[in-house]
Amino acid sequence: MTTTTWHIGQLLNAVQSTFVGLLRVLSIPIVLALSVAEGYNTCYGLSYFIPQWIALIMTIAVQSMIVICTLELAGMHWRANLARYLSVVLSLLVALTVSVSFAYFRFYEFSQRDAILLERQTNIVHDANRYIESVVALKSQLTAVQQQRVEQAAEDANRAYLGTHPGMQGQIGKGKVWSYYNEILQNEQTKLQRLDTAAQGLEKRLSEVREALREFSLRVNDSGAYERLARTFQNLQGEAEILASAYGAPPVEAPRFGSYAEFSLGLTPSFAMWKNISWFTLALAAMVDFFILFLSYRLETTAPGPLTEDEKDLAYLGIRQFGEFTINANDELEFSIEKTELERARRYSDWSRMFSVAFLLNRGYLRKVSDKSVEFAPNLYPIIAERLKPRHAAEPAGEPANESELNKILTRKGYV
Repeated sequence: MTTTTWHIGQLLNAVQSTFVGLLRVLSIPIVLALSVAEGYNTCYGLSYFIPQWIALIMTIAVQSMIVICTLELAGMHWRANLARYLSVVLSLLVALTVSVSFAYFRFYEFSQRDAILLERQTNIVHDANRYIESVVALKSQLTAVQQQRVEQAAEDANRAYLGTHPGMQGQIGKGKVWSYYNEILQNEQTKLQRLDTAAQGLEKRLSEVREALREFSLRVNDSGAYERLARTFQNLQGEAEILASAYGAPPVEAPRFGSYAEFSLGLTPSFAMWKNISWFTLALAAMVDFFILFLSYRLETTAPGPLTEDEKDLAYLGIRQFGEFTINANDELEFSIEKTELERARRYSDWSRMFSVAFLLNRGYLRKVSDKSVEFAPNLYPIIAERLKPRHAAEPAGEPANESELNKILTRKGYV
């Protein structure tokens, strides 16, 4: 029973190790795919201001900075080199600001497109109705003024016929004075008839615009409905201007209707999109960069490439020459790379072991904590564990690695 349980546990460990390794391998194409997706949004926004090929180059630079700076931060400690740490953080913040800003614009434009079209439609319908009301008011005003003129001319003609008009001196009937005022009456009545005819044509144009407005309200995404509205509105504007000029009235100010391409035009990146900020859209835009940051940070736990057997021996023998080890707050094995007082007194040359440390730092198997200490990266533990197998069991515990063995490996690798 115990043996069976042990085999099951061994199988589960193997499956878990394979699964974790597969996830680490898949992290690379996932990061690349996310960078391409976020890069598309960044390039889309930048192309509004600069040529597309320059926007593409800048996008590649921004996404590369995000990944590279994240990998750098994952292997750095601010106490080791504060200036470098701050420069990397600043570069990462700048790249993230550019990426998230233009990604937010892309998401905002996509999510708010229908709302923007509805707002533009509302403004157009409001302006058109306001113009219609002004035209109707103009027609009513001109008709009322002309009707008053006809009534005044009719009263003058009637008074002239009755002889009560000033200056007629008792003349009654159809005389010269009456003929003069009667001619004025006929002219005013003719103008009123012409105005009524023009008003009928104007009313027809008003009906066409109202019908086009109703159709446009139901079919905001239809270019034909918008073009019909613009065409009927132009016809109405022409009739209203002719009517106003014919009777000496100032023309009604008309709103401008552009083309359908202008009406359906998308947004342009600007600070205005931050005034009515959509927090959900911003969270979606930042979520992609968060995934890139997290996965890139996790990628740092895997070294750029596996070590050869000689390099593994170099790492093991070099690290074993250090004697001050501790477990730090990150739950990593940390050791001091400074000489001890005894080593300084003996003028011990630590070139070979320091070379091992620098080699492992460069390959990503060690991480610098400060100027005086380094810590193990997660991928170094299995290498040291492999070297602690029974072939080294005969070595006394706590005894430093043989200096001659380390020099042999360095010589064989061509480092000395």
